[in-house]
Amino acid sequence: MRIFHIHSSGVTELPELPAQAPAQGFLWIAVARPAFQARLLEIQSALQTLVGLQLVDLHVSDLLNAQLPSHYDYTSQYDLLVFRRLATASASIDAEGASQATPPRKPTGPLVLRRLDTSPVGFAVFDHVLLTVHPSDCTVREAYASKLLATAPGAPAEQREGRANPIPGSRLPASPADLMLRVVNLMVDGYLDLRRELTRQLDHWQTELLRPRARHVNWSSLLDARLSLHQLDEICEDQRSAVQDWIDALETWAQPDSPTGQRELDLLKVRSRDVLEHIERVVHHVRRLEQSTETAVQMHFSVQGNRTNDIMRTLTALTAVFLPLNLIAGIFGMNFEFIPLIHKADGFWWAMGAMASIALALVLLFWRKRYLARTGHA
Repeated sequence: MRIFHIHSSGVTELPELPAQAPAQGFLWIAVARPAFQARLLEIQSALQTLVGLQLVDLHVSDLLNAQLPSHYDYTSQYDLLVFRRLATASASIDAEGASQATPPRKPTGPLVLRRLDTSPVGFAVFDHVLLTVHPSDCTVREAYASKLLATAPGAPAEQREGRANPIPGSRLPASPADLMLRVVNLMVDGYLDLRRELTRQLDHWQTELLRPRARHVNWSSLLDARLSLHQLDEICEDQRSAVQDWIDALETWAQPDSPTGQRELDLLKVRSRDVLEHIERVVHHVRRLEQSTETAVQMHFSVQGNRTNDIMRTLTALTAVFLPLNLIAGIFGMNFEFIPLIHKADGFWWAMGAMASIALALVLLFWRKRYLARTGHA
């Protein structure tokens, strides 16, 4: 469990849960899912002390569920957002996944799809507290915590190394909702960063499918790749729906009285729409990859069909060349006593010459009509 006190003058990481609410700023309580389950009573008691209420039992179940899709829910006191992250699957089994009765199926297909691991991250947004529940190996929490400490005005010099001129937008979050959106945006950027590697892998896959002489295609891996892309599409759709519900909820918030509060609310709406736009870009890219994969499969069968047609056309042309030769051989093989050229000394050579001339003429005719020519993809 990591606890941060974020205020206007800086960020302080606390060693344990505070006994009372801070005079200014807000708290970020980032806890792994196994630790959240083990210290649930302590966390609920701390929330009662800090904000005067506790999490609803159904929301606690949502935060503990490692298979829950992205969704948004709310009460009159706090909002709950569950958002599935994107991470690289590690060799070790996560603690919350170890309790699953059915072991996960070993994925196949392109390497980049085999390494995809999506797990839900829960956000409980109070007025002055943000509670986040992460997987035990969540790099998103550590990455943003490091960024938060490094960009804080009071950060040590070794943490701010290379950051003498902070980039625009690196200011501290103004509220728990602002912090939640920044963490969610960091997770969505993980999906965007995946595009280049995923596109390169699938381009290689399509190249293999479009090889005209490819005979041994791993259709099982291809099917797993298509299923993985479809699953990624569903995950992104759930994410978009959850963020859209959050944006709709923002419209129902009471309008602040002060210009500062109004500006913070406007910034929340802008940041929420920016996150939604990033998710829509991911959805568009995933669907384009699905369509490209499906097109590659159809083109593979088209190429194979064209190659089969070329073979059948060549065989048909060769058969047509030998048909008149067989006819001539059949005529001279009849058991008649008087047949032209039968009793002549040069009759055999006249027959062979006629057969060769007919065969050569047919070959030239079929070659001119490109019945025997090789197509460009053969």
